[in-house]
Amino acid sequence: MIQYIKNLLRSPAYVLAICVALLCIALQYAGLDDVLRFERNEIDQGYWWLLLTGNFVHLGQSHLWMNMAGFALVVALVWSHFSARIWLLIIIFASLVVGLGLWRFNPEVGAYVGFSGTLHGLIIAGCLADLRTYPKSAATLLTLVVAKLAWEQFSGPLPGSESTAGGSVVVDSHLYGAIGGAIIGSALLLFMIFRVRKIDD
Repeated sequence: MIQYIKNLLRSPAYVLAICVALLCIALQYAGLDDVLRFERNEIDQGYWWLLLTGNFVHLGQSHLWMNMAGFALVVALVWSHFSARIWLLIIIFASLVVGLGLWRFNPEVGAYVGFSGTLHGLIIAGCLADLRTYPKSAATLLTLVVAKLAWEQFSGPLPGSESTAGGSVVVDSHLYGAIGGAIIGSALLLFMIFRVRKIDD
């Protein structure tokens, strides 16, 4: 177990994952959720960074740890496919798409917090990369995520998710995060395919 942890710490991508988790935990326990959350009125006044930072703070401890458990699952399933630099780009892009999507298309959402929208972007981008190596399992996981998103759009949050999170679940954030992950994941997949073909030529 100790050797396994040491091996993980030698990988910049896994160090990034640990840093992101620690950032979310630190912000929560420092009580900065009210300062950094997506707040529509403040964004309208020019506090644009809240479009990004709102994804890294949470409603409370149960919400935080639920998302950190989801993040750990994403890391276990798909984290090996990209470098730390690429994962950082995906995290920032998916988070901004969540913030911008809520700000532009959900005027009823006055405030928002949580990493779950970004998580959906990470799993979609990772699955798209996984298609080149494990097409069947990646396609299955993609299908499950899309089915979950469809359920949320037509039937609302999954049963029990709101009670676990300790508040309302803004399901559109999951959709926007997935769209962000699909956009950047598709671009990265096409780039990798193009690069391989160029090397072969």
